[in-house]
Amino acid sequence: MRRRADFLAANRGLRVARPGFVLLAHPNGGHGKRYGITVTKKIGNAVVRNRMKRRFRDLLRVSLPELGLPDHDHVLIGRETGVEREFSKLAEELRAALSRAAHGKGDPPRRRPHKRRSRRA
Repeated sequence: MRRRADFLAANRGLRVARPGFVLLAHPNGGHGKRYGITVTKKIGNAVVRNRMKRRFRDLLRVSLPELGLPDHDHVLIGRETGVEREFSKLAEELRAALSRAAHGKGDPPRRRPHKRRSRRA
């Protein structure tokens, strides 16, 4: 996936959080199993972010063909703890997350912060 619209659509899908990443899964209307990776600047400098993206790409390349949801977009959002996590542990977490997503057991939707209204005197 490369288009921003695809990533925004995936954000409306199923969300499964793990210590190293958050998995988003959303039906894509028959485009097959696609994936995308997002790692923000909060994680670290460019070297760290690129390393994390390479690790995620390898994980998805191995796991997605057999465990991925058919005709879904899969997005991995990196978390700070995912950088130093063992590769085998990340692979295990991805298998568990894909399994939960296949059974429709996502995490509850995130609550938006409550906006405060200003008081007038």
